[in-house]
Amino acid sequence: MGKNKQKFTAPVLKNKDYTGTIEDLTHEGLGVVKIDNFPIFVEGALPQEEVTFKVVKIGKKFAFGKLLEVITKSPDRVEIIDKVYAQTGTMPLQHLSYDAQLRFKKDHVVRVFERIAKLPEVPIADVIGMEDPYGYRNKAQIPVRKINGKMETGFFRKNSHDLIPLEDFAIQDPKIDEAVVIVRDILKRYHIKPYDEVSHKGDIRHILIRRGYYTGELMVVLVTRTSDLPRENEIISSIKDKLPELVSLIQNINPEKTNVILGSDHKVLFGEDGYHDTLLGDTYFISHESFYQINPVQTQQLYQTAIDYAELTGKETVIDAYCGIGTLTLGLAKKAKHVYGLEIVNTAIKNANRNVQVNDVSNVSFKVGAAEDLMVEWTDRNEKVDVLVVDPPRKGLAKAFVDAVLTMKPEKMVYVSCNPATLARDLKLLHEGGYDVVKAQPVDMFPQTHHVECVALIELK
Repeated sequence: MGKNKQKFTAPVLKNKDYTGTIEDLTHEGLGVVKIDNFPIFVEGALPQEEVTFKVVKIGKKFAFGKLLEVITKSPDRVEIIDKVYAQTGTMPLQHLSYDAQLRFKKDHVVRVFERIAKLPEVPIADVIGMEDPYGYRNKAQIPVRKINGKMETGFFRKNSHDLIPLEDFAIQDPKIDEAVVIVRDILKRYHIKPYDEVSHKGDIRHILIRRGYYTGELMVVLVTRTSDLPRENEIISSIKDKLPELVSLIQNINPEKTNVILGSDHKVLFGEDGYHDTLLGDTYFISHESFYQINPVQTQQLYQTAIDYAELTGKETVIDAYCGIGTLTLGLAKKAKHVYGLEIVNTAIKNANRNVQVNDVSNVSFKVGAAEDLMVEWTDRNEKVDVLVVDPPRKGLAKAFVDAVLTMKPEKMVYVSCNPATLARDLKLLHEGGYDVVKAQPVDMFPQTHHVECVALIELK
C-alpha cells in the first residue's frame, strides 16, 4: 500500500488577525504578505506597508486577507475617492498613485516576458499614461434594479449581483454618467418596471450608453426583457427632449435568464443603429453591438504605436486580423499598398465596409470569418504577406493561427494585446518558430485598474 499523503495545513487560521509587511503586488494589484513563506493576498495593501489583516479564505497554495489597518503607509499611497469603487471593483487601484500604477503595469509586462515568454532581453518601454486618468470610458452598461422599492442604477458588488446605487462612476465620461441618470429618471416617471433576476420579471434590464468623444454624438440602448416597451412613444419623446446630443435610440431585447447583457434582437426607436466618432483623422460609424476601444485618447496612442512599428512604405500587403470595424485597418491603409481586414463578427464587417466608403479608402478589403481559418486559407494559396497585424481578444491567438503564421512567414508582425500573459505565451511560440521579438510598448488604456495593453514588434530572423 502507498503511503498516505500528509494533509496540508496552512500556517494561518481563517478569521484570525495577523500583522505583516507587504512584499509585492499580484498582477491584479493585490498586496502579497507571507507568513512562513505562505502567501496571503490582501486587497488595498501596497508594498513596504506594515498592515493588520484578517484571513478570510485559505487555499492549498495561498490565502486571502481583508485589510484592517495600515500601520506604516507606502509613499505611493494616495487618498481614495470613495470606497464604493473598491466594493464594485471598478477602480481597484485608486489607492495607488498614478505614477506608481504606470510602474506597476510596466513591471507586470516585464515579468511575463521573463517568466512566460522566456525573453528577458526584449526592451520594454515605459508605459504611455494619461494626463488625466479619470473620465475616459466612452461606454457604460449599467444594470437597473429595484432597491427599497425604487428603481436604481449602479453597479454590482464584486462577486455578486447585489446592486450598489451609483451615479458618478469617476472613470466614465461625465456626460455618460449624466445620461444614465436622465434615462433612468424618465423610465421611472413612466413606471417602467426594473428587472428582477430571481423571478425573471420586469421590463428594463440595463441602460447602455455610448458617446463619441470627438463628435459628442450619443447612443442610448434600452435592454428589455420583452419586446413590449410600455409607453414607448412618450419615452422616446422624453429622451430626445432631455438629450439633445442623441443620434441613436435602440431597444435591445434579451428574454433569456442569463448574465449576458445584450440579446440577439433589437429595434431602432430613433435615428439609426449607430453613432460616429473620429480616430487618427478618420470617421467611424459604430453600431450598438460593435466593439470600439473604450478609451478614445489612449486608443490613438495605441494605434499610432502599432502603425509606427509596422514602418510601412506604401509597397506592403498587410493583414489586419481581428480588425473589428476597421479602426486600425484604415490607419494602416494610409501607408500600405493594400490591407486585408479579417473579422468573425458580421455586423462589425458591415460597419467596416461603411467606414471605408465614408473615408473614401480604396486599398482595403474585408473578409468575414474566424481569423485562424482565414489565415490557413491564405497560407494554402501561398499568398504573400509583408506585414501581419493582430489585435486578438484576451485569450490571444489560436494555435492554428500561430501555425499559419509560421507557414506564411511574413517579414514583420505587430501584435496588439489586451492581455500580457497570452501575449507572452504567443511570443514564445513565435520566437521558437523563427521570429525575433524586437521591442514592446505598454499603453495604459484602463487607469485605476490593473489592465494594460501592449504593442510588440516581431521580425523574421
